[in-house]
Amino acid sequence: MNPATTVTTKGTTAQRFWHSFRMAAWLGWQIESNWTDPFLFAIYSIVRPLATASILVVMYSVITNANFADPMFTYIYLGNAFYIYVGQIMTGLSWSIIDDREHYKTLKYIYVAPLDFPTYLMGRAVARFVIASLSVFITILFGVLFLQVQLDLALVNWALFFFTLLVGVILLAMMGLMLAGVMLLLAHHSWGVGDAVAGALYLFSGAIFPLEVLPAFLRPVGYLIPITYWLELLRRALVGEVAQTFPTLAHLNNAQLVGILLGLTAVFSVLGLAVFRACDHRARELGLIDMTTNY
Repeated sequence: MNPATTVTTKGTTAQRFWHSFRMAAWLGWQIESNWTDPFLFAIYSIVRPLATASILVVMYSVITNANFADPMFTYIYLGNAFYIYVGQIMTGLSWSIIDDREHYKTLKYIYVAPLDFPTYLMGRAVARFVIASLSVFITILFGVLFLQVQLDLALVNWALFFFTLLVGVILLAMMGLMLAGVMLLLAHHSWGVGDAVAGALYLFSGAIFPLEVLPAFLRPVGYLIPITYWLELLRRALVGEVAQTFPTLAHLNNAQLVGILLGLTAVFSVLGLAVFRACDHRARELGLIDMTTNY
């Protein structure tokens, strides 16, 4: 093969991936933000995460008589805050299938466009990531200012935090890709799949309580979910010893948690791509790409 042809082909492929991602990111932002004017969108972005966090705060306050100084509150509050990413990225990426196929009825046109479809879905999730990041920041800031969340910025392990966050975003995107493949094959009620999966993971990932609270026969489920290790590392990066005092993963150091997280992320990445490709192939065979279900 001519070396010049090889270089040109690689360059063209890279450009196609970048073009797919960039245009999808722009489209995703337009869809997420164009339902109202910027001022109301900003208010919504602030009020929504605080309203969600308030549910947890009220429940904790009733149970513990408002003992917000307990390290347990910091542990569950941070887990709940970062879990926003799960709903926005994983569920949001898979929801793009419903949006394009059912609402805008453009999925069949996207399929014939000169772009890489999985990369397009990743790009669509960028806007969700930006909104989730804003929500997480507001939620944590509110907790520090008004709810005694024990966060000292001088003690934060920033390198571990940003590395863990990046790995987690990739992980959630690949899990979302897996769900997107499943949604291609569902004829009815596919709108509820993402929320159902996110709700189950919320229970089993230790987001709001240590896994020891679960019955013994259910705990292994939590240990198999990579989000469990992702949330633990984010907590340790931000509050260090406070998070390490809780029993679920106390026997593992940070390096071991990073290794487990990277290993599970690699497994779920391969699995996510394989499941999506298989579902995509099956959906093409069954003629489901341009299907509408009147939802």
